[in-house]
Amino acid sequence: DIRLTEVESQLCVLLDDCTKQLAEKGIHTSCRIAGGWVRDKLLGSHNNDIDIALENMTGHAFALEFTEFASKLKRLPVKSVAVVKGNPGQSKHLETAKTTVLGLDLDFVNLRDEAYAEDSRIPTQVTFGTPLEDALRRDLTINSLFYNVHTRSIEDHTSKGLDDLKDGIVRTPLPPKQTFLDDPLRVIRCVRFASRFGFELVPELQESASDRELQAALLQKIARERVGEEVDKMMGGRNPLMSLRLLDSLSLFPLVFNVPPAVAPLLSAQPASTSLAIAAASILRAFLQPDSSLFQHSPVHPLILSGLSSSTSVVPRLYMACALTPYRGITYVDEKNKERSVLGAVIREGLKVGTKNHYLDGIPALFIASGLLKSPNVQDDRFKTPSERVAIGLLLRQSSVHNALVGAHWTTSLLFSLIQDLVDCYDTSEDNFNTESAADVIGKYNDFANRIEELGLQEEVDTKPILDGNEIVRILGASKPGQWTGKALAEVVKWQLGHPGEPKEQCGEWLRGELAAGRITIEDVGSSTHVKRQKNSPKETAAKKSRK
Repeated sequence: DIRLTEVESQLCVLLDDCTKQLAEKGIHTSCRIAGGWVRDKLLGSHNNDIDIALENMTGHAFALEFTEFASKLKRLPVKSVAVVKGNPGQSKHLETAKTTVLGLDLDFVNLRDEAYAEDSRIPTQVTFGTPLEDALRRDLTINSLFYNVHTRSIEDHTSKGLDDLKDGIVRTPLPPKQTFLDDPLRVIRCVRFASRFGFELVPELQESASDRELQAALLQKIARERVGEEVDKMMGGRNPLMSLRLLDSLSLFPLVFNVPPAVAPLLSAQPASTSLAIAAASILRAFLQPDSSLFQHSPVHPLILSGLSSSTSVVPRLYMACALTPYRGITYVDEKNKERSVLGAVIREGLKVGTKNHYLDGIPALFIASGLLKSPNVQDDRFKTPSERVAIGLLLRQSSVHNALVGAHWTTSLLFSLIQDLVDCYDTSEDNFNTESAADVIGKYNDFANRIEELGLQEEVDTKPILDGNEIVRILGASKPGQWTGKALAEVVKWQLGHPGEPKEQCGEWLRGELAAGRITIEDVGSSTHVKRQKNSPKETAAKKSRK
């Protein structure tokens, strides 16, 4: 049974009335809400995206009639109809018309049937189909259900959709290989829906997913943006770990997190085992949901976990970074002879997800930060000079560790570094996690977090320098800022970390003293403070070149 909201019921009345008016003109069609909306309503979830399947009429033609009917006869505000063209070469076979009515996003498309040549999975002909023919061409039985707006009833033309939804089964309406070759992206969608709902893949589907012909088609036929969109939904979904496990078990991992063909021969090393990605994601899930632990561990310091809720992009980005763990430390030299991390190539070209959730700019920063923060023993000499507070504060203020522009917060950088260190406790060959070593690692990070609290650095990391560039220029009597200003600003930050709570006037006095002592140099200062450095004469320049 489906219970409609008041707005949804109003939409069904509008659609029904519109088809009746069209019948008076001699145009006969019927409307069915298809796919995800039906599935989600049956599962008790809300879905604001509604796909309307038309019988014997194109979606565009009906959308034009419907918007005119709703706006002129029913006086409702509607958006103009937009058309998304079909692209059979990328397995998008039908033109779709889009509009918004009653605050609901509507997609209109006709019921379809397809004919194929023997040597191609691009349809040679797409025709109007019956509800059964259309249902059989869909990706999953649970997505092939219709809601008939005229009879207000559910239609299960595959005779499997309702049972599979009830039993938690992911199954294709036709034999899996046929369904997947129609659109190879469907195998990834199967993984996403299985992890989203906690459903089980039927054995024949698992077998077909590993088929070489299908995997070749997935690489060659599907735009990487479509793959990236599915992966993004997995990382932000209910169970990203299950998604990664399924991709790995179906041998889809390297096809999804794909190294661009032009880059693959240039790698400094081959990617590590995909089991490292599963281990990293399992550790993250263990921290997010302690009841699902991969291993028994002592509690992690709350400070390390405090940034998880700071933004909706944090957890998806962390899971995506975990998935890319097999690529950590691997580089290549690009056409400009610059060394690059392969992480950027996989995100930018293999997935094409761009900076959404700060994937492209934030994930490389996470891996750089994990190298800087690795094994943070508070007894290390690196945390003693010039003082413990300054050394730790400067580390946390590193741009890859803490930078709002790329979504980096020092707490999540510390968490990801912990995860990467714990991955090293996992023996992939033996499938064994060394819990004793893991306890030592967590202990180090907890001690480090405790020391950050004791030193009062939590808020200090976000504090702006006590003096800005213009103030530094004025205090030192310079005529204008330059490259020297950034270096002076860095020294101000060090002073500030070492003198918490001191006023800026005292910092200014210290800065003048540093200039007088020659520890801070300025390239261009006013005549009242210093004489501008004179340029070398031609003779001196020639002598310097000769010495070089």
